[in-house]
Amino acid sequence: MSAAGDRLQVALAAEHAAIYAYGVIGSHLEDDELVWAHDADLAHRQQRDATADLITAENATPAVAAPAYQLPKPVTDRAGALTLAVEVETRSAAVWRSALGSLTGDARGVALAALTGAAVRAAQWRTVATPDSPPTVPWPGGSK
Repeated sequence: MSAAGDRLQVALAAEHAAIYAYGVIGSHLEDDELVWAHDADLAHRQQRDATADLITAENATPAVAAPAYQLPKPVTDRAGALTLAVEVETRSAAVWRSALGSLTGDARGVALAALTGAAVRAAQWRTVATPDSPPTVPWPGGSK
């Protein structure tokens, strides 16, 4: 597989992990925040499918999701769920930003849309997870 294909497989794995995480996140949220989690889960599912299609177009087999994923720490309440949501989107942005340099054409457009979506969702989650801090970062997906 090409370098671009390898990056897409890494991004696909990140999408699988994000979908798993949102299952945990959503179980600790209510009202508008639960809607946000549902919307984010749907966005990651759409991104997963688009990424799998790109991998298939390279005549490769998309990696399947693991049965479970190790979360950074246990999520037992709303605060933990919000923190995890920020981390999921921050990591997703980093994976997609890393992929951008090796992608061209439609794949690059998919990656840019994924990076943008993750950055917007991360900012949205930061507004409630850490309301006294800035919701955005200077370079979404970049190192701190």
